Amino acid sequence: MSFFGNILRACALGAAVAVAAWSPATAQENPSAVIDEIRASGELKIPVMVGEEPGYIKDPSTGTWSGFYVDFLTDVANELGVKVTPVETTWGNLAADFQANKIDVAIGVNPNPKRGLVVDYLWEPIFTDAWGVFSPKGKPVATWAELNTPEKTVVVQKGSTMQIVAEALLPKAKITVVEDRNLAIMELQAGRADAMIQSIFDVLQISKQVNGEVSVPEPMLRNPATLAVARKPGNAGFINFLTNWIQQQRSLGLAQGRLAKSWEDRGIDLSILPSNFSF
Repeated sequence: MSFFGNILRACALGAAVAVAAWSPATAQENPSAVIDEIRASGELKIPVMVGEEPGYIKDPSTGTWSGFYVDFLTDVANELGVKVTPVETTWGNLAADFQANKIDVAIGVNPNPKRGLVVDYLWEPIFTDAWGVFSPKGKPVATWAELNTPEKTVVVQKGSTMQIVAEALLPKAKITVVEDRNLAIMELQAGRADAMIQSIFDVLQISKQVNGEVSVPEPMLRNPATLAVARKPGNAGFINFLTNWIQQQRSLGLAQGRLAKSWEDRGIDLSILPSNFSF
């Protein structure tokens, strides 16, 4: 065989090897694989949390779940033609739940670098919140600097974004970490904490149950409430579907209307929010 013939033969063999190596990988990259799995299972597994009203509300007599977060994800499930299956958990356990395939999608989460190692966040938020502070009656908090002293104790929930906020902004304060919102309220009521950090909408909810001060300290920290899915092959189509769903919810005012009605139904006065804040 000629020199040029050998070259052509080598090129042909190289191309064949490349095709053989490329074809199986390409065949496995089905962007709708996660959607197909959810539809095949007939259920959309969602996280639900005790003490997180009005986003998650558990009926103690029946054990059924409602709330605006549940309503949102029920809409998603209906679009996919499946039912919603609630999985009781906490904010701090979401990453582990995704890795264990216990949940398919979470809502109302904040981008978190550590959790972002195993979770894909959607960059379009379903709404925008802000970080607020709940403190004893007569002791409002005008600025974050007021809490950043060794004499102040601030309570936050374990593994939450509010813990990151506290550790970043209040390095001089004592930070008390608890498992859930109810325990945080107990710390405040017992006089063991000077303030608790929550999203402003959660602070408004707490103020309906406990007498205290609602504050949005300056500088205002906006808080995107987005969706998250497990990072795994085949979730690109699921992310695209959810992004389109979010954009429709926001652009048509569906998300804003549902949220406002949910809070008003529970007697929460939104007029306390700063004039420069919108969700």
